[in-house]
Amino acid sequence: MSPAGLPADVLGPVGGRRIAAPLREQITDALRRAILEFRFAPEQRLVERELMEVTGVSRATIREVLRSLEGEGLVRIVPQRGAVVDVPGPAEAAELYEVRATLEGLAARRFIAYASPADHAALATAHQAFADAARDRPDDILDLLRAKDVFYAALLDGAGSSTIRTLLGQLQARVRLLRARSLSRPGRPEESVAELGELVAALAAGDAAAATAVCERHIDNAAASGSTVGAG
Repeated sequence: MSPAGLPADVLGPVGGRRIAAPLREQITDALRRAILEFRFAPEQRLVERELMEVTGVSRATIREVLRSLEGEGLVRIVPQRGAVVDVPGPAEAAELYEVRATLEGLAARRFIAYASPADHAALATAHQAFADAARDRPDDILDLLRAKDVFYAALLDGAGSSTIRTLLGQLQARVRLLRARSLSRPGRPEESVAELGELVAALAAGDAAAATAVCERHIDNAAASGSTVGAG
């Protein structure tokens, strides 16, 4: 344990051998990964002094890191308390998933209406990359999330709606830790690959009803997985 009470290795190798990325980016990535791998409990305080002692960097750097993670929806800054690991409660999570399913269904219908052949090809490529990640690195939650983010970016590119992109981006950030929890359930990455494969096929066939149904089922399954996997 560090003098402040955090395990010295809670953020992984940060503070040891340096790599090319700036130190602030290294610490941001390490803390992001630690949160998404559930090394911190929901609502656990991220005490600046403890993080300074573990990482060996200044308070200003730690505050920049925490602000960055706040923007990603992983951390919430609470007045008089500081930063805490942010996880929506059950009622809020259910509402967020419901809205997300509606927006993704709308994005799918717009994709059918407006996407070009290049958009379809980009979506298929992104799906294959996610499938490769799920097959080769199923325990790398951050890598899986990034691969899914690329898939959704391709979907939104084809949908051509800046409004949907903005709203979904906000929702995805708010449920990011729940998404990580869902993907950590054994077998869920493979299920997610199959579901998104059905979506790609429905979009290619121009079947709006099927695409909407797949979006809703995918979100329902993700929500169920996220609510049943422990955070420890």
